[in-house]
Amino acid sequence: MEQRTALVTGANRGLGAAIAEGLAGQGVRVWRGVREGGGTARDVRLDVRDEKSVTAAVRRILDEDGRIDILVNNAGITDGKQTPATADLGVAAHVWDTNVLGAWRCAQAVVPGMVAAGYGRIVNIGSTLGSLALMDRPTEPGYRVSKAGLNALTRLLAAELAGTGVLVNAASPGWVRTDMSPTATRGPAEGADTPVWLATLPDDGPTGGFFRDREPLAW
Repeated sequence: MEQRTALVTGANRGLGAAIAEGLAGQGVRVWRGVREGGGTARDVRLDVRDEKSVTAAVRRILDEDGRIDILVNNAGITDGKQTPATADLGVAAHVWDTNVLGAWRCAQAVVPGMVAAGYGRIVNIGSTLGSLALMDRPTEPGYRVSKAGLNALTRLLAAELAGTGVLVNAASPGWVRTDMSPTATRGPAEGADTPVWLATLPDDGPTGGFFRDREPLAW
């Protein structure tokens, strides 16, 4: 099999680092998108809120590897302890710009090359907190609305790209220990399993779906 190349955003630590490691373990050439610093030659500076940064990161990968076969949109932030009726909408806008528009910018940057190659996998890291079916508590409204929006983006991209060889899905990693949730019970490697599975689906794999533990999840 030919070697695939992946870009994982927000990959300097936590879940993103675990996804990058899981893909590398399957023989994928992985670029880790990081906001600053970076400890390896395959770390690329990437601020998903900045279109110029996204363009430059994608250009660098294409210049060095000639391809991006897999995009994992993992970069994300939360608005913490807010409620919908009193939320700071400036904070909510910042969350939206990162979690939804950031993923959208990255997808737009890589989709043309994927379509031209007839192969691509886009995985958007969602959350059960973004599931409308499970949205019965008024917590983290900026985060939850953004993740519901990311689910919608997943469906729309999958519909547009149907038949092109590009599969687009969303994954909930579960409650994973990260900087946003340091008391969570699930380790990053366990949370990374479903995103890695979706990123390496065969050509007849699902598209336009929302998954947790490799099983469909209610939107």
